[in-house]
Order: sequence, then C-alpha cells, then structure tokens
Amino acid sequence: MKIGNLDLGPRPVMLAPMEDVTDPSFRLICKEQGADVTYTEFVSADALIRNVNSTLRKLRIDERERPTAIQIYGRDVSSMVEAAKIAEEARPDFLDINCGCPVKKVAGKGAGAGLLRDLPLMYSIVSAVVKAVNIPVTVKTRLGWDHDHRDIVQIAEQLQDCGIAALTIHGRTRSQMYTGQADWTLIGEVKRNPRMTIPIIGNGDITTPAQAIEAFDRYGVDGIMIGRASIGAPWIFAEVKAALAGVTTAITPTQKMAMLRRQIAENISNIDEYRGILHTRRHLAATPLLKGIPNFRDTRVAMLRADRAADLLSILDHIETDILPQLQTPQV
Repeated sequence: MKIGNLDLGPRPVMLAPMEDVTDPSFRLICKEQGADVTYTEFVSADALIRNVNSTLRKLRIDERERPTAIQIYGRDVSSMVEAAKIAEEARPDFLDINCGCPVKKVAGKGAGAGLLRDLPLMYSIVSAVVKAVNIPVTVKTRLGWDHDHRDIVQIAEQLQDCGIAALTIHGRTRSQMYTGQADWTLIGEVKRNPRMTIPIIGNGDITTPAQAIEAFDRYGVDGIMIGRASIGAPWIFAEVKAALAGVTTAITPTQKMAMLRRQIAENISNIDEYRGILHTRRHLAATPLLKGIPNFRDTRVAMLRADRAADLLSILDHIETDILPQLQTPQV
C-alpha cells in the first residue's frame, strides 16, 4: 500500500490519532511494537495559527517513529490552509484531515464529523489543503452524520476527486459516537467501488488479531487502523502483525508492565510528575493486563488515585511481584 510515494508494504497496521493518547512516548512504543504508521493527536487549526504552545508541542515528531502523520481539524478553508502549511514545516510524512471526530466541542462547532453536515465545505477545505502543501494529504471520516445519511460511498468518490492520497473510514456515523458496533459492510462497499483508486483504510472495533485478519480478508481494505484497543495495550500491534504473518508471539505480563512503566517515566520526564501521571492514568485504567483479576478493586483504586511517582511505582511493584506471576502468558 502506498500513500503518495510512501510505501507501507502489504496490509499495514496503523495507530489511530487520539486526543490525549497518541503523545510521542506512546507513539514510539507502538512503533516499536509493530505499528506501520503513527498519527499525532489531532491538532486544532485555530490554535495552531495562534501559536498556542500546547498545540505546537503536538507537532513534535521523533525520527524513530516514522512514518508519522500530523492530523489537523478546523471549520473554515483559510484557517485550515494556514494550519496545513505550519504543520508541513514540522516535516510529517503526510498530512491528515480530521473529518470524523464526533465529540461535541469539535463536531458541534462544524469541524471534525461536523463537516458531514456540510459536504460542500468539507470538499472545499480538502481541495484547498491538497493544493496548499507539497506532501500527501489524507482524510479520516465516518460513514455519515446519522443512520439516514450514511453517504460514505459518494463522499469517498468526491474526496478522491479532491486529490487525497488515501481515505480512512471509521465504521460508525457521528450520531453513534462510539456506541454500538462498527459497520464494516459500507467500508467494504467503498473499497469495491470500481471508481476508487486510492487506498482505503478501515477503522473501528479491531480489538483482536482475528478481527484484523477478517478486516483484510473479508472487506478487502488496504490497511487497518487501531485506536481504542491500543490504549494501555501498545503490544496489540505486535500481536496483530504476528497473526498477519502467520506466526505466533508471546508477550509476557512482565514485558507488558514494562511498557506501562516506561510510559509513566517518559510522561513525567516530558511534562512533570503530577501531570505526567494524570496523562498516563487512562492507559492504566484501560489496560487489559489488569482486567479480571480477583480481589483487585482496592489495588486498582489506589493505583488510579496515586499522584506521586513513588506511590504509583510502589503499587506497580506490588502488582508485578505478587499478582503478575499468577497470570497466564497469552498466546496468539
């Protein structure tokens, strides 16, 4: 699969852009675990052109994580064009336009999935950004605004005509948010459309290697994107890549814990102790490593309330010494 001249090889597996999740530390770990492409957190065009420091920091790319895309979002042509040019200066491998974020503070203001309610504006933004930069431009979007407007087959054709190099489709409407089950049938329909010549990347509810294989084999997509299933579990990329290659892999609980510890240490180093721990909490809360453990509630509560590194690491030491040895090593 290619995005412009960037060759990602057959059946690439990508890390989805996620706000407050895909920071540089997490992206690099996912890359080391086998992610073929990483994406930054999504970047507000308005904040970028106002030189907001917290937004500018999102443009930082570690050379070791490449290929990496910067994803931007906005609601008008001029600001998106200006933001795209600023983002291009950070030297991403390609630029992605967010036309799929469903949260109210984005979609409710007409950006992200909000563009699905104003398709002419979406096409104007995408066309203008494609013309404004010298790197490939891609789009990530959803099936449509709601169940009565699942127009992705037609939308995909129009976006291709705008000049994008690839299209990622999340198999839900904006109205669904993240509820229900992702519908891959329409993603497959887009891929089978003889008019489509650009790569189609599928996204939504890929949580196991078996589901990844099905996405390629049943729906014919060129690539897949994993989002929420990677939170607290960057090793999912190693598991999926092994399954796609037809081999087995075993990642021990100790190895998984080491990745979580590394995130804590790097986030503390990159931010500060308190905010670095807060930033890592969603990974600790979501990690499947610590799911289903009997009589774990009190330890879990203490882990998620700890706001000092010494306290948190002491709890993790207890988990690693007294609990992890009881867990079975998963086989893929």
